[in-house]
Amino acid sequence: MARDIRNVGVVGLGTMGAGIAEVLARSGLAVTAVELDDAGVERGREHLRNSTGRAVAKGKLGETERDELLGRISLGTDLAALADADLVIEAIPESLELKAEVFARLDGIIGPETILASNTSSLSITEIGMHTSRPGKVVGTHFFNPAPVLRLIEVVRTVVTEPDVVTDVVEFAGRLGKTPVVMGDRAGFIANALLFGYLNHAVRMYEQRYATREDLDAAMRYGCGYPMGPLALLDLIGLDTAYEILDTMYHQSRNRLHAPAPLLKQMITAGLLGRKSGRGFYTYQAPDSPEVVTDALSAESTVDSSAARPVRTVGVVGTGTMATGIVEVLARRGLDIVLRARTADKAAAAIAKVRKSLDKAVAKGKLGEEDAVATLGRITPAVEFGELAGADLVVEAVAEDLAVKQAVFTALDEVLRPGAVLATTTSSLPVIECAAATSRPADVVGMHFFNPAPVMKLVEVVSTIATAPEVAATVHALCDTAGKHPVHCGDRAGFIVNALLFPYLNDAVKMLEGHYAEAEDIDTAMKVGCGLPMGPFDLLDVVGLDVSLAIQRTLYNEFREAGFAPAPLLEHLVTAGRLGRKTGKGFKDHTRR
Repeated sequence: MARDIRNVGVVGLGTMGAGIAEVLARSGLAVTAVELDDAGVERGREHLRNSTGRAVAKGKLGETERDELLGRISLGTDLAALADADLVIEAIPESLELKAEVFARLDGIIGPETILASNTSSLSITEIGMHTSRPGKVVGTHFFNPAPVLRLIEVVRTVVTEPDVVTDVVEFAGRLGKTPVVMGDRAGFIANALLFGYLNHAVRMYEQRYATREDLDAAMRYGCGYPMGPLALLDLIGLDTAYEILDTMYHQSRNRLHAPAPLLKQMITAGLLGRKSGRGFYTYQAPDSPEVVTDALSAESTVDSSAARPVRTVGVVGTGTMATGIVEVLARRGLDIVLRARTADKAAAAIAKVRKSLDKAVAKGKLGEEDAVATLGRITPAVEFGELAGADLVVEAVAEDLAVKQAVFTALDEVLRPGAVLATTTSSLPVIECAAATSRPADVVGMHFFNPAPVMKLVEVVSTIATAPEVAATVHALCDTAGKHPVHCGDRAGFIVNALLFPYLNDAVKMLEGHYAEAEDIDTAMKVGCGLPMGPFDLLDVVGLDVSLAIQRTLYNEFREAGFAPAPLLEHLVTAGRLGRKTGKGFKDHTRR
């Protein structure tokens, strides 16, 4: 029979503790909140007043409701006041020593069936529970900040937590209007374990000057639909907080990818903690201000557009989805396009695909009929490479096969005029290998569009060690003309987006493989807790497990980083033919249409 949890204690009245107390009282529960001293109690009371005051101002809470809510919370400094609690949630600072002391004291005060929960975001629940005589009744309840707003609660079970305790806490979290996910006791739980490895990787990219802070953040916002870029998010979290979480994760996992990037420690030592100090990766108008202001590093993200070569005619080689999408994007922006296919029939079919896409845009009112006709009029089919001779820039968009791409670049090299730019849309192959097939490596650059090209705003502009600066500037200017957001990076596996995205996806597979959490809970944690548009397993099934495995192998082979080695479970599913949505089965089962 499930516990009837009505009286709840909260220990700690900082931002999180006060937020948790508010959530509990909003649900009609009697809350007894305890702080270390009277000053802490007053700070907690002020937190509650301010938070509920904002809710009233926004019309989300009435004055009477607010008064009733605050009336359900009693504040004090004596842990003995929690003697009759059915559940006690600890929300004090992230110190194992402090938490262990509180749990040991509570163990001698509360009843034998009372559940003890910790709101820790990174410490071991098992270690905390061992300081009580009831480790089976100790569980993690990791609320997310701000607790009254964010819906996720990570319910963390240890190897000795009683099953009925987990069941009762999950049911209780649902009564609070929260979305609970259950996992084992591991460093970072679900959300932090997956999120902070990704954030740390982004810091290392910036530390290595692989890309600017603006381009790293824009790549993940526009390429993956993330609400914030990784460096801006670190500034919001606080670099000192991020360092502590990563350090804790590293000491538990011994995974080198969790070892905090040295740059983090340097910035913390210099007092650059993020928004709260007014400066982190970005500079802010004032401490705690969200408004970014121009600083000495802002100029790093600019490109000398005056060096760009003029582009009026663009050649596109290929007839697949990416090729026709690029043709549509550029032709709609007024550029003359020569679409080269292997046969006249393939060229005609490709133009028909463009026409179909334009017709859909017209039907949705996103494009006028006259504009659609004019767009088609700017597209010329071609079969011979020689028909591309007048192009200012040619985009190769053929199959992801290096030999095929090299043959295209060799053919283009023979017919294009000096000064023409040669671009490849590869998402995983070395751009320099394409450049090596020509006599003009300085004119070769990566131009990685994202699928579907007419919709996705991002283009990764990839310069090799041989690419001339004016060539990168030319592609940057073309992206601006096309209404795309260009980001610049060097020529290495994964570029920005895939190099950050796929290790995160691989970590999620390893988490599932280790039986720490179910796929559905992991997906929910990342969507609800981190605001991501898709969970990792939903995304893997959409991308295709075979494609994902190939990208992960490419990353591992390039960087030889043990943490990048593909998860065996991913390899096994691909071997079994479970490739995701396209086969109807991947990490999840899908109804095929």
